[in-house]
Amino acid sequence: MSSTPLKAAILIVSTTAAKDPSADASEAVLRAVFGDEAGKWEVTETAIVPDVTTQIQRQIMGWTDGADSVNLVVTTGGTGFAKGDDTPEAVTAILHKQAPGLVHAMLSSSLTVTPFAMMSRPVAGVRNSTVVVTLPGSPKGARENLQSIIKTLPHACLQVAGADSRSLHKGGVKKLETEAGVSAQPSATPASGGSCYHHGYGHGHGHGHSHGHGHGHGALVRHTKPDTNPISNDPNLGPSRRYRASPYPMLDVPEALDLIKKHTPAPQITTSKVNPDLVGSVLAEDVTAQENVPAFRASIVDGYAVVVPSDGNMRGTYPVASVSHAAPGERPSLQEGSIARITTGAPLPPGATSVIMVEDTVLKSMTPDGKEEEEVEILAEGKVREGDNVREVGSDVSQGSKILSRGEKISGVGGELGLLAAVGVSGVRTYHRPVVGVLSTGDEIVDHDRPGALLLGEVRDTNRVTLLAAACQWGYEALDLGIASDAPGSLEETLRDALRRADLVITTGGVSMGELDLLKPTIERSLGGTIHFGRVNMKPGKPTTFATVPVKDNAGERSAKPIFSLPGNPASALVTFHLFVLPALHILSGEEVPGAPTATVVLAHDLPMDAGRPEYHRAHVSAGPDGRLWASSTGGQRSSKVGSLRRANALLSMPKGEGSLGAGQLVKALLIGSIGPA
Repeated sequence: MSSTPLKAAILIVSTTAAKDPSADASEAVLRAVFGDEAGKWEVTETAIVPDVTTQIQRQIMGWTDGADSVNLVVTTGGTGFAKGDDTPEAVTAILHKQAPGLVHAMLSSSLTVTPFAMMSRPVAGVRNSTVVVTLPGSPKGARENLQSIIKTLPHACLQVAGADSRSLHKGGVKKLETEAGVSAQPSATPASGGSCYHHGYGHGHGHGHSHGHGHGHGALVRHTKPDTNPISNDPNLGPSRRYRASPYPMLDVPEALDLIKKHTPAPQITTSKVNPDLVGSVLAEDVTAQENVPAFRASIVDGYAVVVPSDGNMRGTYPVASVSHAAPGERPSLQEGSIARITTGAPLPPGATSVIMVEDTVLKSMTPDGKEEEEVEILAEGKVREGDNVREVGSDVSQGSKILSRGEKISGVGGELGLLAAVGVSGVRTYHRPVVGVLSTGDEIVDHDRPGALLLGEVRDTNRVTLLAAACQWGYEALDLGIASDAPGSLEETLRDALRRADLVITTGGVSMGELDLLKPTIERSLGGTIHFGRVNMKPGKPTTFATVPVKDNAGERSAKPIFSLPGNPASALVTFHLFVLPALHILSGEEVPGAPTATVVLAHDLPMDAGRPEYHRAHVSAGPDGRLWASSTGGQRSSKVGSLRRANALLSMPKGEGSLGAGQLVKALLIGSIGPA
């Protein structure tokens, strides 16, 4: 087998994605399948075309008909029964050879689970020296169909490219199977238990199913080990096949935070106007002064501008030649032997060298009309120096000097806006402040302000309004994404819309182990996302999930967006927002030290520890008369207990253990609100 990677091209067939590339999630999923094959493939070409036969054919021929043709073209989309699904017909018309075996492999893999697999219409074959395969449009379906044939494709591509068949087949079929990493599998029969399931894979497109090799019939079998290749439940398998325990390894909080830091996308840079909307933004580059401050020589007192003689002696009576107020306009030159009345901040007249304070003078005479000073006696003792009581040009800020540094945050109280305005800066480069989308999930959830009594089983939506407020409190624009029902298709469409509108999405509920807990399956199986962790060793908030989903921006650039799926219990949601979501928001914002600030606090009373897990205890922290910070519990800490949220401005990091931490002991606290006096 060749050691040089084979070249592959990915063609997205979608009228929607052709207009808005961010709507496509299939490319990243297919790239991942190729990447899993240990250097056998290199994706060298990608493109998006609408569901138009001529455009599909033109793009494929551009990759297959030249001297530098690729080894494999895979298309995704347009293989169903909808009116505009013409990909199979478009591809078939330009193939030189058919490859029914590849088609059979994809269909037979799917048909082991559901007869609706017959609704898919794949096509495979050869054009010139390139293998061409059509895949379904959903990321999950495309991934699974490609996975079912990917290990045999290198052999096909090498044959098509002209490799010697005798050499390729030397050693027989067993050698080929070993090189490809595949082996023949016995077919399942009704007597042995019927259909088989492969590691929980499944898709939510046309024939929503999973396929592959099975584990037979009988006792429930874990689909994956907790510490290897975890993947979520497949909703299509039904409640009898769902996990009885989470397949995701239990991570400690520091490990989870490291994964957030590693996988949260880098901040994007934008240009922002210098106005109050800039408050909360982080500078993406150093800022230099465009002007001197002050821009002219100005008086720092009310008094008289003078021309100091060489001996510095200013005692005597002088005529008042002019007046200089803090207003624009030309000033007449000042000559030695005369003075000019001047106000604080006003420009010195040309020729003036110093300013005498009004307190060091005496009015000697008025003008005949009595409206102005005519003569003033200066009482200055000793030598007057040039520059006395004068702000020189650039003495505050000099033009070209650095006034703010990259990474500094613009506050509403620190004077950064005033400084930028003073030096003539009207726009700065900042890190884009992410928009946060907040979504509640669950058929039992109703809007918190819905009038009327609750029906049996209904729950008012506490989490959405709480998390929207928390995001706004930390300075982020928050989008209310409403409530999504416990239905895979509905949830998928809601999340796709959320990812188009928000930079980071928060969901609550649906992350535990029930048959209607669909967040993880939807993220992995429908959106092509990657779950970086699905359980955390903490209380509350154990099922907290962090994932990233591949997207494309309007310029067609590939990126990822984070999704945090938080537990549905109100206390768990608020704790995990501050512990995990806030650091990700800070990273997206360009903050150099992500996360809420921490402090060491003193326990005001005994607090019990949890024997099983470290706990983040809701507490109220206040400043005591001794200058120390004192912490008191907000009450019962059960994760569903909303009363513990009241007055909570800190999360106490309590270690697991037996017994209690005693009053007066020091504990690390995560500060999530302002601190007031006791």
